[in-house]
Amino acid sequence: MYSFIWRKLPFGLAGKLAGSVLLAAATVALLWYVAFPWAEPLLPFDDVQVTQDSGVPGEPSGGDAVTGETPAGDEHDLPYDTDQNNTPPPSPSR
Repeated sequence: MYSFIWRKLPFGLAGKLAGSVLLAAATVALLWYVAFPWAEPLLPFDDVQVTQDSGVPGEPSGGDAVTGETPAGDEHDLPYDTDQNNTPPPSPSR
C-alpha cells in the first residue's frame, strides 16, 4: 500500500516527501478532530467513581496524610501480612 502511494505522488523526490508529510498531517488531523471526539463518549476514561469518607475536601479517607497510618478497626484490613514474603523459596530446578 505504501509503495503504491509513493509511486502515485508527483514531482520527484521533493514532491513525494512533501506529499507524504501532507498526507500524514491530514491523517493525524482527521483522527484528532473527527475520529477521537466521536469515540470519546464510548470509552470509559471518565468513568471515575470516587467516594470520600471525611467531610473535608482534599483530606484522604481512611488514614493520616502525613504518616500513612490507618485508624484502628479499619474494615479494609488485609487478610495477609504485607511486611514479609510468605511464599516458600523456589526449589532448585537441577
